[in-house]
Amino acid sequence: MEFSNSYELLMELREKNLLENCPKYWWPNAGTFEVVVGALLTQNTKWDNVERALNKWKIKNGKWKVEDIASCEFSFLAEFIRPAGFYNQKAKRLIALSRNILRDFGSFEVFIDNVSREWLLSQKGIGFETADSILCYACFRDIMVVDSYTKRLLKRNGYEFESYDEMREWCERGIEENWDKLAEYYKNDLNLCFARFHGKIVEYMKK
Repeated sequence: MEFSNSYELLMELREKNLLENCPKYWWPNAGTFEVVVGALLTQNTKWDNVERALNKWKIKNGKWKVEDIASCEFSFLAEFIRPAGFYNQKAKRLIALSRNILRDFGSFEVFIDNVSREWLLSQKGIGFETADSILCYACFRDIMVVDSYTKRLLKRNGYEFESYDEMREWCERGIEENWDKLAEYYKNDLNLCFARFHGKIVEYMKK
């Protein structure tokens, strides 16, 4: 592939039909608390392991709900998320995050509408990629998620960045500067574009 900006990269990836069988926003169950859980669980593990943990909970307890996790016993939650690895640490962080969401926002719906990137980054165990995944896929904010797949793809083509945010801003800039060419295709939803752009990168690099 050859590209000089993120718009050209997106055009290259669009031709490959990488998301044919994926959900609209690529991340499963976008807009739900399950995304928050998945974003934290996927740290230092493969997504297949995260799906096993997510499904293990849903089979026994139904949908992931912030109220349930906030009141959950640590050992009980840890056993369900064991497939995702680092389960003791992740269980503690999920419970703390859930309690903080309810303390500061009152409900997950209010959290979606009002949470800031700064608030997320102030939570233990949440870094840039996790925060942006929550903002993009749970809250539908106009923000691009960049990860190790993105970094490898760009580096392969001669683009290296000093920080996560510098790489994210590069990815966003090319899209925003060419939004008039993309708006109709993505139904004037910039977040949908960013979500699917990230998904295309991941699916391309996994092949």
